[in-house]
Amino acid sequence: MKNFLTVLMLSVGTPMLLMGDEVRRSQNGNNNTYCLDDQVNWLDWGLIERHAGLRRFVRQLAAFRLGREIVDDSARYTLNRLLQWAHIEWHGVALGRPDWSDHSHSLAFTAGTPRWSFVLHAMFNAYWEPLMFEVPRGGARPYTWQRWIDTALPPPEDLCTLDEAPPATDGTYRVQSHSCVVLVSQLPKSAAMAQAE
Repeated sequence: MKNFLTVLMLSVGTPMLLMGDEVRRSQNGNNNTYCLDDQVNWLDWGLIERHAGLRRFVRQLAAFRLGREIVDDSARYTLNRLLQWAHIEWHGVALGRPDWSDHSHSLAFTAGTPRWSFVLHAMFNAYWEPLMFEVPRGGARPYTWQRWIDTALPPPEDLCTLDEAPPATDGTYRVQSHSCVVLVSQLPKSAAMAQAE
């Protein structure tokens, strides 16, 4: 669930969550419950306490999205224009070598925000064993990576605030099976301005 929520909240566009998604509420596969007045449609308020870790995870993802420059809302882009403009590099476990084949179980990307205030490096492992992913160094202006999200870790280490996020200083990162990791590098103002040019 944390993997899917991470992808949703880092995606371009408006994320849509149904009430209770943040505490593992289920409608048992029924996506049309508006006319039901029974347990399928009700929220079990006990889920809030039982799944407090997931709720905290979603709350921090939403706060990051709202408080950071994920998408420039002042500009209106078509999807084609946004894809042309995007500062994104695709990878596999090796940098610059994404595996787009049907049997691939891994993918990574590095993306800069519109004004280059920070860079994200996300790694996704859908394989049943851990995989070692290469981490970009950043060229002339080296990235200073912090481990922001690792969905394989228990709460509260699974998602840290940037003030508490530990450094990720190795050139590789071991991503556990069926999990995702997101590293963040905050860029100094001068480096951000140079990247934007």
